[in-house]
Amino acid sequence: MSRINTNVNSLIGQRVLTNQNNALNTSLERLSTGYRINRGKDDPAGLIASETLRSEKAAISAAIGNAERADQIANIAEGGLQEISSLLTEVQSLVGQTANDAGLSQDEKDANQLQIDSILQTIDRIASSTSFQGTKLLNGNFDFTVSGKNANVDDFQINAAKIGFNDNRDVQVTVTNSAQHAGLFLSAAGTSLVLDGDADSRLIFEVTGSLGSREFTFSSGTTLADAATQINTFTDAIGVSAVVSGNGLVVKSTDFGDDQFVGIDVIDDGGATAGGVALLTVTDENTATATGFTTFANAEGNGEIRDAGQDIGAIVNGITATAQGKNISVNTDFLALELDLSDTGAQTLASFDALTVTGGGATFNLGPNVNIENQVSLGLGNVAARELGSVTNGFLDELGSGRAAAVADGDLTKAQNIVNDAVKQVATLRGRIGSFQKNTVGSTINALNVALENVSAAESAIRDTDFAAETANLTRSQILVAAATNVLGISNSQPQNVLGLIG
Repeated sequence: MSRINTNVNSLIGQRVLTNQNNALNTSLERLSTGYRINRGKDDPAGLIASETLRSEKAAISAAIGNAERADQIANIAEGGLQEISSLLTEVQSLVGQTANDAGLSQDEKDANQLQIDSILQTIDRIASSTSFQGTKLLNGNFDFTVSGKNANVDDFQINAAKIGFNDNRDVQVTVTNSAQHAGLFLSAAGTSLVLDGDADSRLIFEVTGSLGSREFTFSSGTTLADAATQINTFTDAIGVSAVVSGNGLVVKSTDFGDDQFVGIDVIDDGGATAGGVALLTVTDENTATATGFTTFANAEGNGEIRDAGQDIGAIVNGITATAQGKNISVNTDFLALELDLSDTGAQTLASFDALTVTGGGATFNLGPNVNIENQVSLGLGNVAARELGSVTNGFLDELGSGRAAAVADGDLTKAQNIVNDAVKQVATLRGRIGSFQKNTVGSTINALNVALENVSAAESAIRDTDFAAETANLTRSQILVAAATNVLGISNSQPQNVLGLIG
């Protein structure tokens, strides 16, 4: 070494020492923070990937929180409905007790009525007070709002509907098969029964319906109107009704559907000759006449002749509906509802706009992305006494004092039908909430937890420090820093050798 102004070896030593110090500092930073990537320069592509995964983790964690909150809300609503179910059971018992007319005094009936009045008030109070953070849950606050209900729809229940922001969901119904009563036509020669004229002659036949059966006996000369009246006396017991149509009786099931039937077994036709008494079955129920009926040559001796009803067939928004009688329902991810059609609507093969869902429902975002696909809407209707029941039989508040179904002095059959509808309505709502908790919320939480684990593992593989590898790097850097420091000291002392040349 003969030059002293530029110590190249020292410069090399300084550069290497700086690099080794940087490597040592990087290892120390990674080991102290636990992250392999602390800034963009550590791994630009890895930083982008890890930040995306971090965002996904935050979204998934929020979705889990949303699902858990939904479960808590459902628990509170279920608690209120459970108490209402117990109260309805008590009302059912009181209605049954009061029906024992001869065994109860008026004072006892009045006492039962007071209990029912108190229960109705309690149901209203539960409906208005069950809340989550001040938001009412059972007062209709989370029920769906609709507009444009068609006259062909008697009643409806919207259970769930996904609706976009400032959007509506139209419900279109296409009736493909008409709902039918079960029906038989019992013809006569005129407006009265014409038998063989013998005073002892009797027309005897048994009528069977979905609820039971009764045997009827009529003498010659009995008007068809009187015969229909006698059959209708037992409508609640056998599930059929009769109406005069021309020169005969149409005996029909009280309800529509496949599970309805009417059977007539003519045990004794009273010696009627041709044109006297014949039995026919319905083939096309569009009018209450014998038109479209099939004739059986001999009414007596054929055994029971039976006709079955028919469920409606319908398509709702392109989905084949589940049908029972004239009630149709669909249950999809975007729409779940039940429609009870009018007699005209259920028997007319046509398409019509049933109603439009304009909003409402309790909406929960149960996925990492905020969009309609990840949203679930649950309808929680008003369970106040005035809303429990049905259009057909009436509503629970009609059991109050002075109303049509009051147990003290009202129609107890109507009262029990109302209570039955209310019990079914509350039980169905509880079942929907339970299904929502178990199959929607519970399964969603499980799936999101698995997704969170997998995304966290992916993010960790990219961003977290591998302590085994990094401690090895730290040891290596420490040794290299010590070596570079020693070498730099030697390089700095080498120029002193020039002094020997000058001396």
